[in-house]
Amino acid sequence: MFNPRRLGLARKRRRLTATALADLAGLAVDTISRLESGANSPDQETVTKLADALKFPKAFFYDVDPEDIDTGAVSFRSFSKMSAKERDAAISAGSLGLQLCAWVEERFALPTPNLLDLSYETDAESAAHSMRQYWGLGERPVGNLMGLLEASGVRIFSLSENTASVNAFSFWRDERPYVFLNNFKTAESSIFDAAHELGHLVMHKHGDPKETRSAEREANSFASAFLMPGRDVRANTPRPISVDKVLRLKGRWRVSAMAMAYRLNKLKLLSDWQYKSVCIELGKRGYRSGEPIGIARETSAIWRKVLTQLWSEKTTKNDIAANLHLPLDELEGLIWNLAGVAPAPTDGGLRSVT
Repeated sequence: MFNPRRLGLARKRRRLTATALADLAGLAVDTISRLESGANSPDQETVTKLADALKFPKAFFYDVDPEDIDTGAVSFRSFSKMSAKERDAAISAGSLGLQLCAWVEERFALPTPNLLDLSYETDAESAAHSMRQYWGLGERPVGNLMGLLEASGVRIFSLSENTASVNAFSFWRDERPYVFLNNFKTAESSIFDAAHELGHLVMHKHGDPKETRSAEREANSFASAFLMPGRDVRANTPRPISVDKVLRLKGRWRVSAMAMAYRLNKLKLLSDWQYKSVCIELGKRGYRSGEPIGIARETSAIWRKVLTQLWSEKTTKNDIAANLHLPLDELEGLIWNLAGVAPAPTDGGLRSVT
C-alpha cells in the first residue's frame, strides 16, 4: 500500500513545502496534505505525478515505514543557523542513511561500537583525554580521524547539502553511533566537525544537546583538545609565535589555521592581544573563509571496501539504489563523497558475511 510517511520524507529531502510540491506535481495542496496524513490513498496517476515531481522511484512510496529519528536526540553542529527546511532535509537524510546502513549490515559485519560513555564528565578537556587514553593514542596527532572513528564502530555518512548552515550532525540508534558530515567544507573543517560530533556522542549520549549552547561549547572544546592535546602542542610550539608559525603548526595537527590559533590562545601560548592580531592577519591571507593551503581530504575505508566488494560481485551503484528504492543522487549523496578512489591501507575491521 502507498506509505504516506514516505511521501513526507521525500518532500522534505527535496526541501519542498506542500504548496511547492503541489505546484510541481500539478495537484491541489489539499491533496498533498490528505495524502501525507494518510486520509486518502492515491491512484496510480497521482503517484506517477508525485514520483516525477520528487524524482523518487514509485517503489519508494510503497516501501515499509522509514526509520524514525528522535529529533531531540540529534546533535546539530551550528544548529541555531539552520532553517526548519534545512533541519528537516538533514533529518530525512539520516533516515535514508539508516536504511542504507541496515542493507549493508545484512551483507557485511561492520566494526562493533567501541566508545566510552562520558556523559558524567563535565570537563571537555578531561573527556578528550579519557577518550584518547582509551583508544591508546597518547599525545600524538591523529593521522586519520575518519579511519579511527570507523574502526571504533561509528557509522559515517556524507551530506549532499551544499550549504554552510548544515555542518554535521550525529545521534545514537540501537547502541550504534552515527555521524553525518558536510563534505562541501574544507578537509580541515570536516575533521574538526567529526571530532565535534565525537564529543557529542560520548558526552551527550543521554541528553538533548541541541537545546543548550553549553553542549555546543563542550563539543567544540572536546574537539579542540582531542585533535590538539595540550602537552603535544606545548612541546612542539616554538616561541615567539608568528602567523607563519601558526600556518606551519596547523599541518601537524591537521586543523584549520583559525582552530590552531584558538587552541594556542586557550593554552595561553598566545595572549588575547596576540590572538586577535594573528586572526586579523590570517583573515587577510584568506584563512577566515577557507584554507588556501590545505590538506588532503580523509576518505572512508569502510565504504570503499563495501563498494569494492559489491562491484566485484557485479553489483553496481544503480543496483544498490534499485534495491533500496532510492534515487541515485540520494545514494551518492550519502556515501560517494566519502568513498574516495585510493586503495585502503587496512581493512578497517570489515568482514563480509555473504
